[in-house]
Amino acid sequence: MITDNIYNQELLRFTTAGSVDDGKSTLIGRLLYDSKSIFQDQMEAIEATSARRGEEGVNLALLTDGLRSEREQGITIDVAYRYFATPKRKFIIADTPGHIQYTRNMVTGASTANVALILVDARKGVIEQTRRHAIIASLLQIPHLVLCVNKMDLVNWDQDTYEKIREEFEGWASKLDIRDLHFIPMSALTGDNVVDRSPNMDWFQGSTLLHYLENVHIGSDYNLIDVRFPVQFVIRPYNDNFHDYRGYAGRIAGGILKKGDEIMLLPSGFTSRISKIDTMDGELDEAYPPMSVTVLLEDDLDLSRGDMIVRPNNIPETSQDLEAMLCWFDSAKPLQLRGKYTIRHTTQEARCIIKEIRYKLDINTLHRELGDKTIRMNDIARVSIRTTKPLFVDAYNRNRITGSIILIDEATNNTVAAGMIR
Repeated sequence: MITDNIYNQELLRFTTAGSVDDGKSTLIGRLLYDSKSIFQDQMEAIEATSARRGEEGVNLALLTDGLRSEREQGITIDVAYRYFATPKRKFIIADTPGHIQYTRNMVTGASTANVALILVDARKGVIEQTRRHAIIASLLQIPHLVLCVNKMDLVNWDQDTYEKIREEFEGWASKLDIRDLHFIPMSALTGDNVVDRSPNMDWFQGSTLLHYLENVHIGSDYNLIDVRFPVQFVIRPYNDNFHDYRGYAGRIAGGILKKGDEIMLLPSGFTSRISKIDTMDGELDEAYPPMSVTVLLEDDLDLSRGDMIVRPNNIPETSQDLEAMLCWFDSAKPLQLRGKYTIRHTTQEARCIIKEIRYKLDINTLHRELGDKTIRMNDIARVSIRTTKPLFVDAYNRNRITGSIILIDEATNNTVAAGMIR
């Protein structure tokens, strides 16, 4: 039974990826169903839909394929976010499409994930899409990757088939920047090794998927060394009882903030000390990522949205020239060399120009295509950007928050790219 402690539980975000029909939506449906996270009316609705379509049993994929067009085609198109909880942890799932043309959706869904689940059909083994999604997970610096070898029921639970896939992927993935790699043979359709251990694969001694998700250590996924606190909002209550109150609200992007700590303000370079750390639940002695807090300072200094609180001896790079890997989202027009865009970084916003397209990355081989500078939707490229004002940045592999940007088309206000600062 889930108690009130759920509100104090650690939150884990994970994303699913894989080729079409590898069973991503079915796997999530199985997790929700076997962990008792489905309401009765939801269950009745998918039972009715399954019966109407003449399917045997209940199609658990219908729990995540929520768009009408997805249900009609039997595929996942958009990123579907689902929430569930167990007595140990809270979870947010991003179910991303398997089609090549939806690479941008995977980048969106995976950008904040602690864990990436990449599904492989045991009958097909490691294919191009498997490698593609693993490369994206590596580029996005997702700390933990799990290769779920699904549909083991269709290969008669054969251990040799699983071991062959594991060895092939492990050897290939050694070229990538993957910190933690895990393998689980399973059947999402029957539930084997998803929530409960499989009686059909007693040769596998590892954990079930849910046990892994409940117990994988994610505390060190955040940068707890470099203090980074982008100011989102200045709080000045219009109340005589709080006339001396001046707080700076935002989400901690890195490091640990403690009452009494000496800090530096960017861009001014002034220093002060933290006098108080406020939250909706009361005052704290210390705070850390990804908590949202209000920081009060001992000195009356001028701070506004886009400024950043850091440590005096540990500051980010302040620069108007950025090198970044961009994933292009826009289907209407390609990336424009010398094109002008709005750039957003943490709580800062500026205008920018694309100075140079250095190369396009072949997402299947990791080769750099120096001659092809046409960057269309779903392409990933390394670019050089010049901004109209300095930004306070870290390399993406050091801090995924202060190392990420988005570009916005000034004419349409559409988000046209997401980028990782190198």
